[in-house]
Amino acid sequence: MHPMFRNIIGFLAGLIVGGLCNYYSLQIFGSIFGVPEGVDPTDVESIKANMHLYEFKHFLTPFLAHAIGSLIAAFVCTKIAAKYHLGLSLGLGLLYLFGGYAMVMSLPSPTWFNIMDLSLAYFPMVYLGYLLARKR
Repeated sequence: MHPMFRNIIGFLAGLIVGGLCNYYSLQIFGSIFGVPEGVDPTDVESIKANMHLYEFKHFLTPFLAHAIGSLIAAFVCTKIAAKYHLGLSLGLGLLYLFGGYAMVMSLPSPTWFNIMDLSLAYFPMVYLGYLLARKR
């Protein structure tokens, strides 16, 4: 297969698999840590109105989901792509960072969480996923 097609397939596979990991991580960790009483996690307005009820443990769910999704996306991309593994992985990290930034802007979350999420859940995890895939 032509290297360009492998790169495109690797990038798209990383994007899709990482997104699915993010989604299912939200489901799994959401069931473990729960949400504050009276909050509907499927309704953004309910989350906004009740953000003051959230504790540290509730912020672990989105952080872990973002970190795991980014790590798996880069791992899958690096394994499939023919060339430019780090560049493609960092491109995925950039897309996920944009999504995280949009979420940070749409919800009134604490500053400490915004900084932690945007600085640790994307590029460091993408780089770790890249390194893990390269070592195998």
